[in-house]
Amino acid sequence: MPRAEAPPRRAYAAAPHGLIHYAERGEGAPVLLLHQTPRSWDEYRDVLPLIGARYRAIAMDTPGFGASDPPAGPWSVEAFAAGVLALCDALELDRVALAGHHTGGVVAVEVAARAPERVSALVLSGVPYVDAARRAEVAARPPIDEVTPRPDGSHLAGLWNNRRPYYPDDRPDLLDRLVRDALNVLDRVEEGHRAVNAYEMERRIGLVRAPALVLCGELDGFSRPDMAALAGRLADARTELLPGTGVPAADHRPDLFAAAVLRFLDEVA
Repeated sequence: MPRAEAPPRRAYAAAPHGLIHYAERGEGAPVLLLHQTPRSWDEYRDVLPLIGARYRAIAMDTPGFGASDPPAGPWSVEAFAAGVLALCDALELDRVALAGHHTGGVVAVEVAARAPERVSALVLSGVPYVDAARRAEVAARPPIDEVTPRPDGSHLAGLWNNRRPYYPDDRPDLLDRLVRDALNVLDRVEEGHRAVNAYEMERRIGLVRAPALVLCGELDGFSRPDMAALAGRLADARTELLPGTGVPAADHRPDLFAAAVLRFLDEVA
């Protein structure tokens, strides 16, 4: 029988706001992976061993998600970024490569803007360019994940159906995993999205100095249109499309995602 792959190392780190949960694989230069709303480190479950074969790959639960304690105040990109830097401090990581997907990518921008000396490289996967025009556009849209709990449990199907159009029909397991994470933060499931749409990226992105890869699934209709705008506002950026995947690129095609990250890190190391 084939030998089962060892699970990642999992632990908690103390931060000013509480505990931060993370999982990691591998040794060497650290690569910190930041998930989308309303996910957890599990979004990178199959990415960890691939990047961990050559780096110390760390997937954290953003404060308020997964098994991490929530921020002390209102949820915001700035509060999430403070949690990222708190984890780096706790793990004594002076410099890290950051890879963030959707919400995680917006958080990575803020970390790289706030502490440019601590970010060696930046992978922004499926990240929108959040300026005033986009904030106004998104404010007029219906919520992404928000549902109202109902006695008959129909809100559970609502969580599933809200995301179903953006996930491959032959991979219900991906939606299973998303719904499990969403249930963990059901009363605040939309707050990560609201935090992203309140973020004034146009004021912060010019502070980023790390070389960046702007990455996106070719089927991601939310973020693909913003790739050029995002890359054009970074001091040192290149772009890449991942074929045959979209919003769930990191867990749908961990092989393509990890390969793109590794190629980029090889290029800028």
